[in-house]
Amino acid sequence: MNAVEGRWSTQQRNRGERLARARSALGAELDGKVVQATHIVELLHAVLEPGDRVCLEGNNQKQADFLGKALTRLDPAQVNNLHMLLSVLSLPEHLDVFEKGIGSRLDFSFSGPQAGRLAKLAQSGKLNIGAIHTYLELFSRYFVDLTPRVALVAAEMADREGNLYTGPNTEDTPAIVEATAFKSGIVIAQVNQIVDKLPRVDIPGGWVEYVVQSPAPYYIEPLFTRDPALISEIQVLMAMMAIKGIYAEYEVERLNHGIGFDTAAIELLLPTYAADLGLKGKIARHWALNPHPALIPAIEAGFVESVHSFGSELGMENYIRARPDVFFVGPDGSMRSNRAFSQAAGHYACDMFIGSTLQIDLQGNSSTATLGRIAGFGGAPNMGADARGRRHPSAAWLKAGRQAREGRNTIPRGQKLVVQMVETFREHMAPAFVEKLDAWQLAEQAGMAIPPVMIYGDDVTHILTEEGIANLLLCRSEEEREQAIRGVAGYTPVGMGRDKRMVENLRDRGVIRRAEDLGIDKRLATRDLLAAKNMKGLVRASGGLYEPPKRFRNW
Repeated sequence: MNAVEGRWSTQQRNRGERLARARSALGAELDGKVVQATHIVELLHAVLEPGDRVCLEGNNQKQADFLGKALTRLDPAQVNNLHMLLSVLSLPEHLDVFEKGIGSRLDFSFSGPQAGRLAKLAQSGKLNIGAIHTYLELFSRYFVDLTPRVALVAAEMADREGNLYTGPNTEDTPAIVEATAFKSGIVIAQVNQIVDKLPRVDIPGGWVEYVVQSPAPYYIEPLFTRDPALISEIQVLMAMMAIKGIYAEYEVERLNHGIGFDTAAIELLLPTYAADLGLKGKIARHWALNPHPALIPAIEAGFVESVHSFGSELGMENYIRARPDVFFVGPDGSMRSNRAFSQAAGHYACDMFIGSTLQIDLQGNSSTATLGRIAGFGGAPNMGADARGRRHPSAAWLKAGRQAREGRNTIPRGQKLVVQMVETFREHMAPAFVEKLDAWQLAEQAGMAIPPVMIYGDDVTHILTEEGIANLLLCRSEEEREQAIRGVAGYTPVGMGRDKRMVENLRDRGVIRRAEDLGIDKRLATRDLLAAKNMKGLVRASGGLYEPPKRFRNW
């Protein structure tokens, strides 16, 4: 190879050097692509170099936990200054690498239970946050300027050629592996089993350098399971308002639900309250959604026609297998999820996102990043954003667009419905409505270029609380918008600061609507409306196919 040719293949040569180091370090212990769990640290020392970008698979559920723990055992004198790329920080090891000086920079999407610790590490200077991304944004950057040098992923099974079967929780794996494998990177997979024949090949072996059978199955969290027994009557009332005041009025057929008891209540009211309103076949037919157990009664009632999922959910495997018309499953009967595709579906193919938040300000900006917690946002900013590249029409999209542009000299276009559904007070009586988001102070503390806002106010179309619905599409000035938000903020300081006369004028125009304005009798908002009132009810609705994790079995 001459010098001219060599200048274009430095990454490939470096990859070859890393693989050669691994062969030398492991010797006879390396069996083709199979590495024994006891030699994982030696392998990582051989293939990693200081300053590498390392993608460690960890998403809402599936975690490459064995490989994550192995990273924390590395010698920081040998491997350091790693730039870690993670969808989700959920395990202590994800931040231990920074405590130990192995990692220094972080790009991520969501931090969940590690949010408080992440904030402390960022403030102390032990890690530098590049950006808090949406999932789709982070995946996209893998193919542009954040391409992993080494990817550490998780799968159900592998064969000795390195082919991977990811099973129902495919999740982030395809995006991570393809970006790494086709840019001269190295892919290492932890698997639950190494077998002779896979049920199906989800990731080709040619894209994978090493597989290791973990001593224990990878960690998985039933993140989307909500016990109906914990749904309150306030949440039932809010669900009734959502169904009658938004779903029915806009004929929402394609949608995404955020995680929470608020949206679980809606799912459990579809076969009862929504059916009584004659909405079957008219709303909530097509979903971009994890297989929420709370959706089972609506599926059984024929409301739900299709569900594409970001990931799976523990205990739903047999139910999914038995409903191939609804879920995306292969010939083997198991679902293949895909977070990147489902995020794209939620952004472009859905007419509505409805979710919750921790704080909303007077412009409708919302965030789950509060003082002392950098939680990140996951997929909400993509789900909860008007997709300006969209061109296909639907009834809901067109109606929202007409309302937003009524009386304005602008070219017609549609708009996505983005609904924030929150009770006026959160846990410990913290108000959900604030004059100014904590995100401003967090940005200052962590040296961020912009405050970490989850969903920008100009994308929000409706705010729904126990006080009623504020339809922000109908507001014609910033003052009207502020008073509409104050009008549903209840007895929070923001709500108490409302202009009572202006709020009543907005109510007369239908910008603000209370339950009674929608013809909803609050006395009927009881748990009796829920299609399943506890976990056992969900099992019964599934015909015994749903098997809740042990911690949800209260009978």
